Amino acid sequence: MSEPQDTACDWPLRPWILSALLGAAGLLNYLVAGDDGPGTQVPWKAALTTLLFFGPVALAFTLERDRWRAPLAFAAIVGAVMAGLAWRAVGTGDSYADPEFGFMAGVLATGLALPLFQAGFHLLRWRTDYRAIHGHVGTDAICAAGSLAFVGVSWLMLLLLAELFHLLKLDFLRDLLREGWFGWTWSGAAFGAALGVLRNAAAIIGTLRRVVMTVLSLLAVPLAAGLALFLVAMMVSGPEVLWEATRSATPVLLTCAAGAWVLANAILRDEDASMSGNRVLGWAGLVLVLSILPLTVFAAVSMGTRIAQHGLSPERLWGLVAIGVAVAYGLAWLVAVVRGWKGNEWRERVRRANLHLAVLICGMALFLALPILDFGAISARQQVARLNSGAVRGAAFDYSALRWDFGDAGRRALAALTKSSNGFVRNEAKKALAEKDRFGPIDQSFAGTFQVRPIGRELPPALRTAITSNLFEGCSGESVCRVFLQPDGITAIVIDDDCSRPGLPREDSFRPGVRCQIGVAVYRLERGKWVEPSQKSRAPMSEAEERKALRREREAIERGDVTIGPVPEVQVYVGGKPAGQRFDPSPNSTPPLEGAPPPR
Repeated sequence: MSEPQDTACDWPLRPWILSALLGAAGLLNYLVAGDDGPGTQVPWKAALTTLLFFGPVALAFTLERDRWRAPLAFAAIVGAVMAGLAWRAVGTGDSYADPEFGFMAGVLATGLALPLFQAGFHLLRWRTDYRAIHGHVGTDAICAAGSLAFVGVSWLMLLLLAELFHLLKLDFLRDLLREGWFGWTWSGAAFGAALGVLRNAAAIIGTLRRVVMTVLSLLAVPLAAGLALFLVAMMVSGPEVLWEATRSATPVLLTCAAGAWVLANAILRDEDASMSGNRVLGWAGLVLVLSILPLTVFAAVSMGTRIAQHGLSPERLWGLVAIGVAVAYGLAWLVAVVRGWKGNEWRERVRRANLHLAVLICGMALFLALPILDFGAISARQQVARLNSGAVRGAAFDYSALRWDFGDAGRRALAALTKSSNGFVRNEAKKALAEKDRFGPIDQSFAGTFQVRPIGRELPPALRTAITSNLFEGCSGESVCRVFLQPDGITAIVIDDDCSRPGLPREDSFRPGVRCQIGVAVYRLERGKWVEPSQKSRAPMSEAEERKALRREREAIERGDVTIGPVPEVQVYVGGKPAGQRFDPSPNSTPPLEGAPPPR
């Protein structure tokens, strides 16, 4: 197996040059950003520090003794693109939805472009040797990991020396370690020195890369067996079991597909001559190659189901992009196996598919990173269309998401909803548009109405005060506060019925997903004050159980069927079924206050 061309030549000055380059870059980063570091929120500082990070790092991985112009141009392009993305991510604030995803797309494009440039793809195009690209990917990963490890070890050495001199009451090294400029400079210089040494050790890195692939390939057999068993079991039971078992089917499936992709490449290597002769590993590699497509298709179906339920969002659109990439790999690998099976050329076809997909994904990632497509605008249009078509009811619509998660496009759509002919939608849109902080304090003051049962009983003033002053278990907002006074005269069940607030249709009050809640609490008169007894939480319900419970509670509350049932810990019952939380049945009580209902 041929080694990467740029590491085949030993360059004694490389460690010194790269150490000086990255050390200077670290110092300049500190001088620009100061103590804020790379997390600065000043746009020009964020752009300049990003340029001073990605540009020198790209140059350090590509610089050669007899070839510096092309690496310098490549590093300048990488630094400029990433600087622009950093400027957009910081400078636009919340005008665009999730600009950090665009920045990460740029990082992905840079990571893919690096081995392509090192292998000479810009010169050879599709004639580029796959072995060179594959070799650079493994070499770059090992060099980066080894250099980071060396940076950590170098800091441990400095800390040890600082403590050693501290024994002599010489703290100059301790003081130096506290200086930000020294930390950035030392880290950059240490990384550059280690990277230069590792890039010079071409033979050692090549051997280490082969060892790593051999070790990884050992995991291929159990993973291939597990995936094959999983796919067979799913064909027997049907894919519906995935959606019923967990709400995180998509990330689990994609993670398994990614693992299969890594281990399949570890087995296939960069040419047939480099592969292991073990037939078990060969068949495991084939199983992993063929399992990518079904895993990613099921992930796509899972994501599609979620989008059908909740609509598009910027995060889901980025998720669709990731799933599209995974499905493309699965389909390309399947086609490679089918077309190359007869001539036993499927492995080489899979490798060529890797090259083609790497180039296409690099270009797509760069396209998505640039401010061309606005995922916030796309999502906002689709969400409003679902609302207008009746696919989602006004009570279940997430108005705050338009205000905070979809950028300026979402706020424009929300402003349009404030003119809706639907009064409920219009009011909710105005409330969301007036929000000043997504996670800021919420007005919990009670502005609703009280309903007391039994009918004709008076609500004790002290109980009213206790209910309206409790931010967590009392009544708040515009809800209907239903108070069920118990025959003992010292106990009251309080239901914060937000699902009866003005403007909310009754059929929405027992529909899962609607943005309303029913809170059940118990108050007891103890030592002259209405307080809550100690409580224990109950087990969560499935969506189907929640739907039945919401309907049952709605009907029972409206007919006044609310009691306390005889359980070890006293339990509130609504419609003959347990509701709310259990609480201590034996408090130290006192006689009822004036105005409380007399015991029967």
